Amino acid sequence: MVHVHRRGRFPKLVLLIAAAALAAAGCGGPDLGKENFGRTTVPAAAGADSSAPITDPAVTPAALRDLQPCQFVGQSALAELGTTQEAPEPSAVRFDSCRAAVTDPGGKQITIEVDVGTTVPSAADRTTGQVSGLPQVEVPAGTGSCTVSVLTSRNPDLGVSFQIDYSGGDACPVGRTLAAAAAQTLHGSPQKYAPAKGTLVDADPCAVLDKGAVAAVVPGAEPEAAGLHSCRWGTSVYVEVLFLPGRPPSEGSGWLKADAGTPSQAFRKQGTAGGSNCQVHWPHRPWQDDRVETAQLEYQNAAGDAASDDPCGKAVGLARQLAGKLPKP
Repeated sequence: MVHVHRRGRFPKLVLLIAAAALAAAGCGGPDLGKENFGRTTVPAAAGADSSAPITDPAVTPAALRDLQPCQFVGQSALAELGTTQEAPEPSAVRFDSCRAAVTDPGGKQITIEVDVGTTVPSAADRTTGQVSGLPQVEVPAGTGSCTVSVLTSRNPDLGVSFQIDYSGGDACPVGRTLAAAAAQTLHGSPQKYAPAKGTLVDADPCAVLDKGAVAAVVPGAEPEAAGLHSCRWGTSVYVEVLFLPGRPPSEGSGWLKADAGTPSQAFRKQGTAGGSNCQVHWPHRPWQDDRVETAQLEYQNAAGDAASDDPCGKAVGLARQLAGKLPKP
């Protein structure tokens, strides 16, 4: 299994989509980004505290964790933007991400990725107003690209983020339109994954390791959510827990069998790059099609020497403790 990369202060997902090339001169149709999609947020009041806690019960991590992300970029959500040719595509390696594409009436392509509960960097500085009582954060990224987020929590700053790539159009108004619709959905009856006994989708990754067990590896570290399904303890030296869908883990490509006391076979892989690091993962229960829910734990010491640090010994030891805390299928 490939370790999933996330955005924000953790360099494991990319926050911004690369800017698309400008459409060829003379492309037919109106510039919908400028003509049809106005600002839908309520501007922030003068003197408003842009870092005030968010206490809305509709957007707590527990309320968001089992939401289906594709509902925010489904056919009905995109109808105002143009014509969709295919159903939205859920991520194969994340529970909370989905991609879709739409063609505007002028023939321009709009691609959209929505991430539910993802890290939103610089939220206090980029807040442009409110949608349904929630802060909106807008980050333009060059011609045709923009990320617009509905902030759902602070410290850490997490939200429902739309990354827009609009070939030859104005991406930010498209993001505002989708953010406003998403905020209304969050306060209505959002679609959820079907309940399943022992699923990791509902599990809080910041509550599955004992404080003492982590302290023995990363002294003084406190848990910090890196998303709805991942949590990290520490910075340059850290432990991270991640729940994700994927193909069943197997031996090979550096992965070796590990005795982590897990119900199913666990595998470990020691990194070969600089520093001292090791990942351990194992299948937890079936997910969809040929995929499984996977539990993953990583230990990383950017300044450590693997010869003296024993990263896999630490990672496997914590994996034994983690396996005993996970919900039982």
